Parts: sequence; C-alpha cells; structure tokens
Amino acid sequence: MEGLPERKIKTLDEISLLAKGWKEDGRKIVHCHGVFDLVHLGHVRHLRSAKSYGDILVVSVTSDRFVKRGPGRPVFKEAYRAEALASLEVVDYVCILDFPTAVEGIKAIKPDFYVKGPDYKEKEKDLTGKIIEEEQAIKAHGGEIVFTEDITFSSSRLINNYLDAYPRETLQYLKGIAEKYTVESIADMLRGIDPLKIVIVGDAIIDQYYYCSPMGKSSKASIVAQRYESDENFAGGSLATANHVAQICSNVRLISLLGEERSYGAFINEMLNPYIETHFVKVPDAVTTVKRRYVELGTNTKLFEVCFLDDSGLSEEVEDDLLGLLSDTISEADVVIVSDFGHGMITPSVMETLCEKSHCLAINVQTNSANAGFNLVTKFRRADMVCIDERELRLALHDRYSPLKDLVVQVSDRLGCKLVIITRGKEGSLSYSKEEGFIATPAFAGSSVDIVGAGDAFFSYAAPCFAAGFPSDLIGLIGNAAGSIAVQIVGNREPVKYVDLIKFIGRLLKV
Repeated sequence: MEGLPERKIKTLDEISLLAKGWKEDGRKIVHCHGVFDLVHLGHVRHLRSAKSYGDILVVSVTSDRFVKRGPGRPVFKEAYRAEALASLEVVDYVCILDFPTAVEGIKAIKPDFYVKGPDYKEKEKDLTGKIIEEEQAIKAHGGEIVFTEDITFSSSRLINNYLDAYPRETLQYLKGIAEKYTVESIADMLRGIDPLKIVIVGDAIIDQYYYCSPMGKSSKASIVAQRYESDENFAGGSLATANHVAQICSNVRLISLLGEERSYGAFINEMLNPYIETHFVKVPDAVTTVKRRYVELGTNTKLFEVCFLDDSGLSEEVEDDLLGLLSDTISEADVVIVSDFGHGMITPSVMETLCEKSHCLAINVQTNSANAGFNLVTKFRRADMVCIDERELRLALHDRYSPLKDLVVQVSDRLGCKLVIITRGKEGSLSYSKEEGFIATPAFAGSSVDIVGAGDAFFSYAAPCFAAGFPSDLIGLIGNAAGSIAVQIVGNREPVKYVDLIKFIGRLLKV
C-alpha cells in the first residue's frame, strides 16, 4: 500500500501486474467493484468487511461512460470517485474499470475473493444479470464470491434528497408516486406487456450524423467551412419506434415503405431487433428517406440538415399493396402504433383503413421541417390514444395562445380519445382522460446529450402501457423516464433498454 491517495490509483494493467507479485508472496487478494457515486457509511462498512477476507483490497470503479443510472448520473466523475475511495485507509488500491461489468477486472486481477453487498445475495433480483456473469468469472480461476452483511444505505436516495438532484416539486411528485407503486410492481406490469400483439406503422427513416470540425470562414464566401471527420447511421422513424417497443414485447410487427433505389435494406435488417417481424413495401424510383445532419464534433451541435425523400405521393399500385398488407395484419393486433412523420406513407386511404380496422389505435403525428402546417393530428378521424408535443397540438387547432388544457380537451373530444398526452420537453408531460382528468408529470433529465428521438422513445413506451390498461400517472412516469434516458443517447444509436428503464425508475422512487 502506498501513502498518498493518488498513489493508490492505478490502471487495470498495473494492478494486474502487481497482483501476480502478491500471489507469489502468498497474499490473499480481495476485489470489490461498483459505481460509488456517493461514498457513505454503508460503503465504508462494506469495504471494511471485505478487507477481512484477505491482505490486499482492490476496489474497481465503473467509468463514467458505463454508468447506466439515468440522467445526471454519475453525480461525481470517475476521477473524483476513485480519489474518494483511495482516501479510505482500508482500501489498498483503486482502478477505473472501462467496461460495463466487473468481469474484465476479475479476469485481470484474479482475486481470491470477489465481495458484493447484501443487495446482490438474491441473484434472481439483479435485473442486469451481471452478478451471475461476475460469479462465473471469479469461479473460473478458483476464486470465491462472498456477500457482506451490514447496514446499507441507498446512494440514489441520498442524492435525490440531499444533493438537489431534482427540484422540490419533482421530489414531491416522486414521493406521491412511490406511495402508490414499487419498482417491483412496475417491472411486473411491464413484463405483462410481452404477450400483446403490436403492429407498428409509419415512415422508415435513416438518420445520418456527419461529424465535422470548424476550419474558419471561407475567403471567397460568407460561409464557415467545416472539415469532415466521420459519419454514423441510425435506424430512425418507425424503425426506432419498433426497436424501443421490442424491449418490452416479443410480438412486434413493423409495416413501412422502403425506396427501391437505395433501400438501406441490409443496414435496416442489421439494426432492427430480431424480435421484430418486418413487412416492407418497395417504392419504385424512390429512395428510403434519409435525414443527414451535419454535426459539430465535440459539442454535438446540429449545423444544418439535408433530406433525401420523395413525399410526392404513392402510386396506386404501391398504395394497394400497402392497404392489402394493413388489412391482413392490423385487425389481429391488440394495438396499432402509428408513427406518422408526414413523408407520404399515411395517405387518406391508409388513414381510413387504420381508423376502421384497428381495435386500439395509438398515434403520434409529427410536425417537422418537411411538412410544417400540413401533417396535423386532426387529419385522423379517430384515435384511442394521441401523443404529440404542445406545438403540434397548437398547430393542429390553429391556436397559439389559448390555455393548453382547453386545447387538449378539444382534440380529445374531436378524435374520441381515451388518452391524450402532450409532451413538453423540460416541462415534462401533461396527460388527459375523461376518467382520470389531467395529470402532470415532470421531466427527469436536467441536461441532454441529444434530443433527437426522445419523443419517439416516450411514445414507444407509453403506447403499449396504454394498451395494457396502465393508469395515466404510471404511463406518464414510464414515458418521461424513457424520454429522459433517450436524451442521454446520441440520435437513435441504441433503444431505451428495459433494464436501464427499470433501474432508473427504481432510483427515482428512492425518495
């Protein structure tokens, strides 16, 4: 053990090399691992108990990029968390582990004992399944996993209540929700969605991010020149919706259009969850819609966008193929989820088929740069659930200034909705049903990496919950939690995973 705290902090390779020497000297190595976002008495007692099993205590800390605890976490960056642990006398060495689990650390250190807290003793309650992988890794080289028995504290509860993680109004809301639901009951309800037959209908979009770095103003024109650095493709639009929904349901069908010219078919098949059954109609002499955004590297600032799309309308042949596919499919669905981006797929005939044959119809009709003022939710004659943002609601009713609640009631009456949800960004969401009235749900993300796709994530989780009969307050909680996680993800790089959602909700309810 070395003196100053910073001298205890080593790389994993350095620890691995030291561990070989310790073993040659006959010393027993103990390994603990965690996030340690807020080091408290529970951690101190846990580490003290762990040290009693051997001679050298190594603590590994999850690096920032692999902490999946929701928006705003970790509160303390990896360097600070490592320094806090290294300052404890009982800890001999600390390393930052740049992996999603402790498995790689266990393989490198080969400890005699891998020590976890009492919360992990019932392995079946670990939603991530990481503890099982870690146990297999420790046993593979003859080590043993042990569990401490001591006082425990919740870092999330301490952070929520004492570090101003959320405004007072949000904490009051969360306390009210926590009195009605437990994370276990919410997880059970979400698992109950799996048997539902879900059909997703909507525009397939390829989102492209072209990352650039500024070079300076052009000498011959009033433009700022950018240097191309790299690019990345994402499955967006209804493809993203399907990927989100497939996290909680294994019976998902997707119906969409692809261009025959540049279909991106191979890429789409690679990016879609294997649970999703796809039904694509090819459009001759057209390309699959591509939205290419030029993004400043580092800041993730969107500079401008170029769209490749054909929204001039469907030929009679293509529309007939699409209508036939819808007629054969949607009447069997427990819920039809429509992600309408206004790029020509949802024609009047398609709308009428959706309205007539869907037992339960959930719609999200989006306003964007390609359809502003033309793609309005009021073009549908009915819907069981509507999820749009406030601007889309005001555009649909041609009303900029009236009280929001008055407009929500108007659209609910006009479409005969059982539930209307208005998403409001940093202000959360507002839901309305005749049975439950208005319910406001706060947002849970204090900052964002990228807001693209956050509304889709909200809708993708909220719609199946509605179809399964969840109460409105729970739908709002789940939808806002999904949206809050989504704004921490670049574009639609990955869906909001069920495990991450449940873990985040669990931490929210620790108030």
